[in-house]
Amino acid sequence: MKRSVSRRKFLELGAAGLGGAVLASACGSEEKPAAAADTPATASPAAAAGPAATDGPESPDVRFGMIALTDCSPIVIAHEKGFFKKYGINATVIKGASWAAIRDSLTNGDIQATHMLLGMPIASTMGLLGSPKTSMVIPWLLNRNGQAITLKSDLKGKVSDDPKKLKPLVDAAKKAGTPMTFAMTFPPGTHAMWMRYYLAAGGIHPDKDVALVTIPPPQMVANMKIGKMDGFCVGEPWNARAIADGIGFTGMTTQDLWKDHPEKVLAFREDFADKNPKTVKAILKAVHEASVWLDDMKNRVEQAEIVSRATYINCPPEIILGRLQGHYDFGDGRKKEDPNYMIFSERNCNYPQAKYAKWWLSQFRRWGMVTEAPDYDGIAKKVMRGDIYEEAMKELGYAHGGASDAPETLFDGVTFDPKDPEAYAKSFAVHSIV
Repeated sequence: MKRSVSRRKFLELGAAGLGGAVLASACGSEEKPAAAADTPATASPAAAAGPAATDGPESPDVRFGMIALTDCSPIVIAHEKGFFKKYGINATVIKGASWAAIRDSLTNGDIQATHMLLGMPIASTMGLLGSPKTSMVIPWLLNRNGQAITLKSDLKGKVSDDPKKLKPLVDAAKKAGTPMTFAMTFPPGTHAMWMRYYLAAGGIHPDKDVALVTIPPPQMVANMKIGKMDGFCVGEPWNARAIADGIGFTGMTTQDLWKDHPEKVLAFREDFADKNPKTVKAILKAVHEASVWLDDMKNRVEQAEIVSRATYINCPPEIILGRLQGHYDFGDGRKKEDPNYMIFSERNCNYPQAKYAKWWLSQFRRWGMVTEAPDYDGIAKKVMRGDIYEEAMKELGYAHGGASDAPETLFDGVTFDPKDPEAYAKSFAVHSIV
């Protein structure tokens, strides 16, 4: 598809920051569903000579998975800017067709590390929700914030960031025998939990009052365009793309649902991490450098240009850039400069906090994805590998913010105390606990 803004013009516009709804032709409006085959990126030049062989990674050739979302950026930038090469990693970046494909590729060893939804490694480790039981670890959180709930244009003026206003519409559709349909990207993932939480805060049961379906991120907009759904939760740039195409608007951003919430992770199979500790630490060091680079705001124009390429997101950079810079046009008349845009390094972003796994487990419990109280502490300790993170950062001489078990309060005013996740899971009026 021909791009509507030249690269030179885009770079000129970058400092001003185009908002999410600037262009009507964006991200390949006629894009077909992703092909089943994975697409590898080309190799990048080294930024510096790698470590000596005796000190280097045990398995230097590493295949990384990613999905076409803006928060794949740390992996892509570590590759394109040569940070992986600097630490002795010969990276190949492969774009997967769906989160299920990414999970399966990590499970069977086709890839060794991947961009993943927080929740997926937990579900795989437990063998939940159709996931083959495979122990996975999270030694790194890739980003915070930067997702959204998009609603179809017909709902403008009726619903915005208050899900309670959606409930009478949901009730009427259910009574008529045509329940409203909402989409997320994978059942145990972040987008599923944000959508469930949003709906339930409005008194809507996501499993009884609406149809909740799974759609790969790049296919969200196309499905809404043909009338297949009333709303979806996904990462950028697909929320901005829906606005640009005139088919939807942002009801709520996820940072307004939970400020600085955890989002994507860098995941490995546990056995790979155990057998290749130097490799994993080298990867974390490279991704650390990429993440610091990404949170230097003067680099975000270049970031948008790099990740926009067909090998990665396949979306014009001007659609990606605005929300990366905190310029939010919600598409229904609301606009704001959001200080809680997507971050990749700041505010102790990358530490794999055990409390986030406990929150996820509480939601698995709330929605009947487990039939009894899970081993909150044991599973969190097994999956969220702060020990690996701390060792890698110590070798770099980087002073991180450390572990935290501070309570977290979401937009509905309900506070999660990681010291008692089971009580939290049982505290909600809308749930599926038997």
